[in-house]
Amino acid sequence: MLLKLNPDYATWLSYIPAGTSDADRDMYVFMMAATWPDEIKADGSGYKGTDTAPPDESPALNDGYDAKLAHKYWHFINTPFTWDSTPLPPVPTPNIAQKIGVFRTALTSNEPDLLKSYDLVWLIHMVGDIHQPLHCSTRVSHGKPHGDEGGNLVTVSGPAKNLHAFWDDVLGVGYTKDFAAAVAVGKTLPVPDALLIWDRDENNWAAESFKLAKNRIYTDPVGPGNGPYNLSGAYTTKAQEIARERIALAGFRLTALLRSALGCDDQSCVH
Repeated sequence: MLLKLNPDYATWLSYIPAGTSDADRDMYVFMMAATWPDEIKADGSGYKGTDTAPPDESPALNDGYDAKLAHKYWHFINTPFTWDSTPLPPVPTPNIAQKIGVFRTALTSNEPDLLKSYDLVWLIHMVGDIHQPLHCSTRVSHGKPHGDEGGNLVTVSGPAKNLHAFWDDVLGVGYTKDFAAAVAVGKTLPVPDALLIWDRDENNWAAESFKLAKNRIYTDPVGPGNGPYNLSGAYTTKAQEIARERIALAGFRLTALLRSALGCDDQSCVH
């Protein structure tokens, strides 16, 4: 299993209770692997880097575990929009859509398994991120001509503090070892639209998220400025509904992507 080559694999296993079935153990490891690209952003992780890509970094870069770079800018694609005619900046590169394309291609190649392991944990994470609308948008305005960083600069009331964090955590806050929280959320997910499940194009996934951000997130009570905004119960309920739909769709699409890239079914993909 490629995930066994991740440097945190032994740590993940240590979080799983004794007596857990092999099938559940593999599922929990897969879920914990999804958090790894966020874990390496933390202070003290041993990985370094900022939210801005070096000007000479190629979108095709695939540097593996040994590079010790957090690549924080691989988590999003800041596609801009504006309500006040502010000129739109270019979409930065590399971005999440480009990296999904790079890594899914690498999984089908003859690259070493160690590199494929790296690509796999990133793919598991990024297919989730690209379905979060604020990972695919930035609102440009006279006050923020370079964008609001996917809602990170829009202040809201409550524990989340900003609009991006609110949407990241709208179904609850979990941690790598707390895989039970993710299992609980999974039980609430709807069955996605069958016509959308088979869309294999990551650029379309980003476009869907962008449209949702523009039309469903920056809406009342979120106004044209940078807040602070008190998010209503109705807004929160709708956000939870959208989040469940997007997570469910991401899961189905990730399954299809990995089956295709790895040439496997459910059981052989595990091994």
